[in-house]
Amino acid sequence: MTVNFRNIDYLQTGNEVQRKTYRLLHDYQIVDCLKDYDPIVVGTIPIHIDIAGSDVDIILYVQDFDVVEKIMCINFSQHAHFRLQRAKSNVIVCSFSIEEQLFEIYATDKATEYQNGYLHMLKEYEIIQLRGEEFAEQVRRLKRSGMKTEPAFCRLLGIEGDPYMELLLYNHVDNLMSYD
Repeated sequence: MTVNFRNIDYLQTGNEVQRKTYRLLHDYQIVDCLKDYDPIVVGTIPIHIDIAGSDVDIILYVQDFDVVEKIMCINFSQHAHFRLQRAKSNVIVCSFSIEEQLFEIYATDKATEYQNGYLHMLKEYEIIQLRGEEFAEQVRRLKRSGMKTEPAFCRLLGIEGDPYMELLLYNHVDNLMSYD
């Protein structure tokens, strides 16, 4: 099954967390106020490997960081746990909570479809589609034990090296037979 992750409509027919995510994104117009910045919801919730406490990750493509910073302050500063920081001259990270759900927005000057958050999610989704729900549950189990997503995938797939780089290079079709 192929999902268009660039359009959040798929979330409204997903599991309970995905439906809540869609409702919050829609009701609080989170994606709407960011629409000029090619927002994509990425991470574990879209591909159903989230665990309790997982945040909703949104990536943006930004050229004028001062304008985006103002938009985030105007639209999100009234929410609980609001925090905005400029990590570098070309990165803004904004986080806040709505109805106990944590959101994290990552804005940079790289097109969203080329950002690692999106590319990792696509690769992880492909692997889960091939390996099935049992594999996804093993990923969630490792995450519940404290492991981050990409290292969990790499451990299960026997990938060595930097998990954030190696996972992107992983050819799951050639390695399908190596998983027990």
